[in-house]
Amino acid sequence: MMAKPRMTFWQIVNMNIGFFGIQFSFGLQQSSMSPIYKYLGADEASLPYLWLAGPVTGLLVQPLIGAMSDRTVSRWGRRTPYFLIGAILCSLGLLAMPYSPTLWMAASLLWILDSANNVTMEPYRAFVSDKLPASQHSLGFLTQSAFTGLGQTLAYLTPSLLVWIGMDKDAVNGSHIPQVVVAAFLIGAVCSLVSVLWSVKTTPEDPLSPHALAALRATPGGWRHTLAEIAAAVRDMPVTMKQLALVKLFQWYAMFCYWQFITLSLARTLFGTSDAASPGFRDAGLLNGQIGAFYNFIAFLAAFALVPFARRHGPHVVHAVCLLLAGAGMLAIPHIHTPVLLLVPMVGIGLAWASIMGNPYVILASSLPPERTGVYMGIFNMFIVIPMIIQIFTLPLYYHSWLGGNPENVIRLAGALLVCAAFAMRLVRYNAPGTIERTEMAYGEVERDGGGVRRGAR
Repeated sequence: MMAKPRMTFWQIVNMNIGFFGIQFSFGLQQSSMSPIYKYLGADEASLPYLWLAGPVTGLLVQPLIGAMSDRTVSRWGRRTPYFLIGAILCSLGLLAMPYSPTLWMAASLLWILDSANNVTMEPYRAFVSDKLPASQHSLGFLTQSAFTGLGQTLAYLTPSLLVWIGMDKDAVNGSHIPQVVVAAFLIGAVCSLVSVLWSVKTTPEDPLSPHALAALRATPGGWRHTLAEIAAAVRDMPVTMKQLALVKLFQWYAMFCYWQFITLSLARTLFGTSDAASPGFRDAGLLNGQIGAFYNFIAFLAAFALVPFARRHGPHVVHAVCLLLAGAGMLAIPHIHTPVLLLVPMVGIGLAWASIMGNPYVILASSLPPERTGVYMGIFNMFIVIPMIIQIFTLPLYYHSWLGGNPENVIRLAGALLVCAAFAMRLVRYNAPGTIERTEMAYGEVERDGGGVRRGAR
């Protein structure tokens, strides 16, 4: 197997620009779906159920698409067909969402939108491992994290920017959805498609070696074999992936709590309302967009700033510190009654968001066999969606009894869980590239970095 050539910084940026559009779409969902559901008449306690589309589609789609992309041979490459199909469907979903006339229509469109995002997302993770040598994995994944921060910054901030340039924040359409939200979704539809097309155009996939291509074509096709490959990958799951499972349970349960209830919490804490039809609730939505844009901008800057710290101290240490800062920030939010002071906890949340979107993948990537990168990235994302599914079906059970029906207490719960995630990182052992010895299962080869590269059949 030939060594992968190093890529320049700007080549890595071009490769990951498509991630900007994907994350713009996710940012619109995080900032706007709970308010949209409330505008359409949803009950607070039932909000988690209406967010079910994301984790379920991630659970079903990402491992399947990962395994399929590992096995795909086409004139456009292994991953590119999935980028394009997902981006087109995502754009269509974004165009339709703000025109939903009913709650069930909005919830149904979210299923389509999340499926499309997941079709694009998982092969994009594998694309980094495909293109970059192990020594550049940190830069590659943290560049994706930077575009996560940038895309979501603009997604959160777009409604406020539209108000600042003259749009009426109180103007609504026939479904009571603010026109600034409608315009933000239309902008997101364009960004989603154009950014993915840019990356496809500027960064073609590397062709497979004759040996790898022959092995791939000799592999049985069909959905049964794809499912069997997923089952085999789960059975052979690297130890590092298992160790990260508890961390991801805490951190993603917490983040889902935050996204679902932060607007409702701000509406009560700063504007004294829970009425979705009130100007105060719309102001809370705009404020959430502004502070969300701020923490995502912090994530954009931090993604690059964290690279030398991750190299020096290890991504596992950096991740634990960032989670601890975010947990402290979320615990403080319900006690803040001045909007500008919310920027202080947003710094910690931004650092954690940059780390969440980059460092776990850096920790994982060095333990994966290259011929199974796609399927393992898909399985790893199950560790995101399963905590979300658990949150969806458990939080409504104790929202009124344990949390007093108060969204501020949901934000406190999220902070406590992020602190737990930080301490759970102590269970994770990280082997840096350059020091590990990895058995590559498909080819029976051993790679030893650090004093050169040696490969040979067992």
